[in-house]
Amino acid sequence: MAAETPLDRFKAVLGGAARALSDEPELELAFTADAPSQHGRHVKVPMPARQLPPDQVAEARGFADQFALRMRLHDSAMHLRGAPTEAVARAVYDAVENARVEALGSRGYQGIADNLETALALRLRSDPITRARTRDEVPLSTALGLMVRERLTGQAPPATVAPGMALVQDWLEEKVGADLDALGLAIDDQIAFADLSKKLLRDLDLTDGEMLPDDDDDGGSDDEGDEDEGADDGDEGEDAGEQGEGDIDARGEQQESDDQDGESEFDEESLDDAEGEPGDEGDEGMLPVRPNRPFSDLAPSFDYKVWTTQFDEVVAAGELCDAEELQRLRAYLDQQLVHLQSAVSKLANRLQRRLMAQQSRSWDFDQEEGLLDAARLARVVVNPTQSLSYKIERDTEFRDTVVTLLIDNSGSMRGRPIGIAAISADILARTLERCGVKTEILGFTTRAWKGGQSREAWLAAGRPPHPGRLNDIRHIVYKQADEPWRRARTSLGLMMREGLLKENIDGEALLWAHSRLLARPEERKILMVISDGAPVDDSTLSVNSGSYLERHLRQVIGWIEARSPVELTAIGIGHDVTRYYARAVTIMDAEQLGGTIIEQLAALFDKE
Repeated sequence: MAAETPLDRFKAVLGGAARALSDEPELELAFTADAPSQHGRHVKVPMPARQLPPDQVAEARGFADQFALRMRLHDSAMHLRGAPTEAVARAVYDAVENARVEALGSRGYQGIADNLETALALRLRSDPITRARTRDEVPLSTALGLMVRERLTGQAPPATVAPGMALVQDWLEEKVGADLDALGLAIDDQIAFADLSKKLLRDLDLTDGEMLPDDDDDGGSDDEGDEDEGADDGDEGEDAGEQGEGDIDARGEQQESDDQDGESEFDEESLDDAEGEPGDEGDEGMLPVRPNRPFSDLAPSFDYKVWTTQFDEVVAAGELCDAEELQRLRAYLDQQLVHLQSAVSKLANRLQRRLMAQQSRSWDFDQEEGLLDAARLARVVVNPTQSLSYKIERDTEFRDTVVTLLIDNSGSMRGRPIGIAAISADILARTLERCGVKTEILGFTTRAWKGGQSREAWLAAGRPPHPGRLNDIRHIVYKQADEPWRRARTSLGLMMREGLLKENIDGEALLWAHSRLLARPEERKILMVISDGAPVDDSTLSVNSGSYLERHLRQVIGWIEARSPVELTAIGIGHDVTRYYARAVTIMDAEQLGGTIIEQLAALFDKE
């Protein structure tokens, strides 16, 4: 039997302390090299080195205490029942509750308070608030979470976030200072605290009081996955029915917020099963990985309505046909790729060279210290009085990047255009993965021609005037950003399926893809749209103005280009899309698509 190491003993002690603090004898603690997380009774904290450096030990203890306190002092089912649907409001709501749990759990325990402060410092290290230069760049959830923490514990925000906090603190104090003061009076009562939190959200105009539907009462705090599954099957329809003709933005951002949580909660294998799902949120584990939402992400007010979202769907490509057919479609796509292989390989290599060149490092020579410069040793041999020369490696800044490829899956793309789009997406994903750039591939269409079930519901309601969007949208996830290309390659064959391509409602698809990008932790976000023209849906345009969908698309594009940190570019196939997008190119031959994508991306990466 191997001797117990100090690391083993530390894990045993930490697990015992977490079980005692959480009052949960079945809690299981494990070390991980990935993001700390909690799912049910399973807790993963950062793994310290074998030598147990004090800072790494404190970091592991901080996350263990944080998760243990949530298990003891936080009712997840109650929290979900009162949670807002809008993504920005939801992030603030979660951050405020987290501050309550940590403040309550650390009262009278200085050691726990110190551990939590260490974990907080680690989370803030990669938070956008540390890089904010304007008020719009400050994540509202981070700022309010820190202000609530200060109100409840008296601890000022860390010095690293002071510049960012200074940008918004006076504004927030003016808007919700009284609400923040009131929270301290309800710290021991989660329900009362949640009610005050919702008042704070209303005072910030982040919510109008609309909350998530109350699902089955027996879905306990450790089973949020079941709740989200139910939402996919039917509860989403009930919620949509209540919204009636309401705006679609909150729903799209809420789906993405949940999707991001799901990706961070599970390991790589479980992502296969959850691919493209908007749910699978683990409430307990959301806090270390919850995406921050800056002011620029506040939902815009568009002159756009939908009749109902009951029949809409966000679906993984693998769920739209069986595995055998998907393999056959992928084989057909590979056949199309054969005669283009040499051309696309050259393009892929060109992009890879340009990306790798930006990630390459350089050297500063003739330094007083550093690594010995062997190339200059000859000078010392010739003249021993010469001093030794050293060199220092200099890193070239290369921001971590994620690219989303949003592909129009409308009927007008049928044939060669959709084939080239699928091939280009395949090559792009492989190339960027080799360069360390994550890539997400999405598609958009509708579930039916001529309106589908949405139109039937409208007819049954007596044909009210101006119903807004009147079709069932279908948003498809071909490849998630964190999913390896080899695991998603088969899904791309779905674009070749007869009957998949129907109508296109571009504005909503753009908002959906944009919200998914905002939830990503990468510093730079690029959204590339491949379309063959203006949005068209006969059912919607027959009962609204002829420019209804086009006007919404222009509003969405204008908002993203003016307010969002996402870099937007577009490629039009056979139609001029430069009238919509500021950065766009039009190609007349589908064969040009692969090269155009590479050039557009290369130009974006070359741009400062």
